[in-house]
Amino acid sequence: MIETGIGRLLVASLHQAIADLLPTRLEFYEAWLNPSGLRDGRIGLAPLAAVLSFLRQEGEPYRLVAARAGEYAAEWTVADLRTFKRAAIRAAPPVLRVRLVMRLARSMVRSTYRGSRAIVGWHKGRGAVDIRGSIFCEVRERVEQPLCEFYASAIRRLMMLFGLDVEVGTEQCRATGAGQCLMVVLVRPTGVSG
Repeated sequence: MIETGIGRLLVASLHQAIADLLPTRLEFYEAWLNPSGLRDGRIGLAPLAAVLSFLRQEGEPYRLVAARAGEYAAEWTVADLRTFKRAAIRAAPPVLRVRLVMRLARSMVRSTYRGSRAIVGWHKGRGAVDIRGSIFCEVRERVEQPLCEFYASAIRRLMMLFGLDVEVGTEQCRATGAGQCLMVVLVRPTGVSG
């Protein structure tokens, strides 16, 4: 965890997503997400907020970059697990596996930014994920589209990496004026029923 509460996982995944999807803009964004700061863990809240603000001004690329960054965060989270833990989650029955993966997702959310939390509830194959303190949704003025794609994509990818078929959608987003950032996780019949 970086001193300011910003996790290296978040910063590195955003940097990589920008490099992949906006390569001609990478130099611009590296004014805030510079490689030496990435290595040393010295990227603070203000530079990250600037990056997110400028990304939102890019339009559709914001959603694509946030989604790709979420996928990277999920993949790197799984890659960092101990082999035994990864194997134990994969071997669990689907009903238990989905809950174990959501526990992992909660930990990943917490590691992105110290002020973020994921509160999860399940009922008959439907999950509700309340993201509290999302750094992506800190905006001065309301926006039309939800800004929670990083977390939705990360959860979707985590589930897929453990052989679970889910649909993740944003139901509410604080950036649009809602009282909370709420995602719905629907487990498809081939995954878990229950």
